[in-house]
Amino acid sequence: MSAHTSRSRVLRIPALTRVEGETALHLRIDDGTVSEARLDIYEPPRFFEAFLRGRAHTEPPDLTSRICGICPVAYQMSACRAIEDACGIVVDGQLAALRRLLYCGEWIESQTLHIHMLHAPDFLGHDDVIGMSRTHLTHVERGLRLKQSGNAIVETLGGRAIHPVNVCLGGFHRVPARAELRPLAERLRAALDDAWDTVRWVAGFDFPDAECNADLLALAEVGTYAIESGVPTVLPHDRTLPVRSFPVAEFSRHVVEEQVPHSTALHSRLDGRPHLTGSLARYAVSGHLLSPTALEAAREAGLSDPPLLAGAAGSERGEVCRNPYRSILVRAVEVLYAVEEALRIIDAYEPPALSHLEVPARAGAGHGATEAPRGLLHHRYALDVEGRVVDASIIPPTAQNQGVIEDDLRRLVQGSLDRGEAPEAELTRLCERAVRNHDPCISCSAHFLELDIERIPGTG
Repeated sequence: MSAHTSRSRVLRIPALTRVEGETALHLRIDDGTVSEARLDIYEPPRFFEAFLRGRAHTEPPDLTSRICGICPVAYQMSACRAIEDACGIVVDGQLAALRRLLYCGEWIESQTLHIHMLHAPDFLGHDDVIGMSRTHLTHVERGLRLKQSGNAIVETLGGRAIHPVNVCLGGFHRVPARAELRPLAERLRAALDDAWDTVRWVAGFDFPDAECNADLLALAEVGTYAIESGVPTVLPHDRTLPVRSFPVAEFSRHVVEEQVPHSTALHSRLDGRPHLTGSLARYAVSGHLLSPTALEAAREAGLSDPPLLAGAAGSERGEVCRNPYRSILVRAVEVLYAVEEALRIIDAYEPPALSHLEVPARAGAGHGATEAPRGLLHHRYALDVEGRVVDASIIPPTAQNQGVIEDDLRRLVQGSLDRGEAPEAELTRLCERAVRNHDPCISCSAHFLELDIERIPGTG
């Protein structure tokens, strides 16, 4: 819907579809220049950090899983790691493997949902997956099968597919017998073919040229593609600067949040600079640690070989994919990897003697970081001597990515204006695609797109 006055032209879109949450976008154009691109997130703040205060140290995993129905495992795992860190407990062996398996299930279902239901319609000229199903039903059905295989993992280990109830500090309330995982393995072997077909499908999409001008932040884990643990690692946009990392306990010193007037979600900067988390960052930081099959799929999809980051600097770094439109390719490769990894864990599984380690309360502070499907998620908790939470901080990936999304919008719209391609309908489609490239989970970070374009008279 557009409105015209003698002073401005305003276009309002009632809702941005195919994202999770509610936000508005305001664009201001002066003299043919985009002077402001603003994501106005107006969804009410949810106060999770506030109502965690005073709770027992055993409660954050269950409570924080309610932050998101799409990626509850990410919140549970980050909360568990932070509380266990505060209490001096390390979970390893088969319990750690089961946690990784559970997380693989979430990666499969969440990334598949984004690829097939939310993002692919943009590349195929459809308004939604319903319209896409009329011409691409086979691909939609494949996406549903893949998502169901991820849901099955979460349900088997977590007790239910959404907001799992079987996760606890130190492990699980109950661990499965080997026989209980066999049906999952059979399903995942079929899902492996679907994951390969997905990579080949999205590789055929047309990807506009674009580049994200931000530092990339992801966890790095020795010897494996980081999912449920790792060290925060920064790949600077400036190729002359070296890769650097810092302990999880120093995360809040490097990633600093600030309130902006137009958003109920905080914005974050990394050492004072914009940064991006998520699939592009993970592939740049740890892509060389993907399985041989996943790397083969990445090459077949047209992705450059990821760099070997050890000691990397300048021209030694190699090619890094920074095109947000091509993030769908990396997500497809990550789904393939997660299916493979889930099969590997199931094949090697031996039920542990205990379903969980005891995590006795003690005073202290703890940090936990994991790779949610949308990017790095950090939790910090401070406990008193009785184990009550006295302070909590949760920094979700979408809050970290919001500044970069606004910068993407500004540059993409400016490019369209410079080419003379600036009708409202075209700008609206461009903005919606730019936001969906990053698969924002707006509710997690505070979440419709209402687009206001304010044009100053006589400025183009």
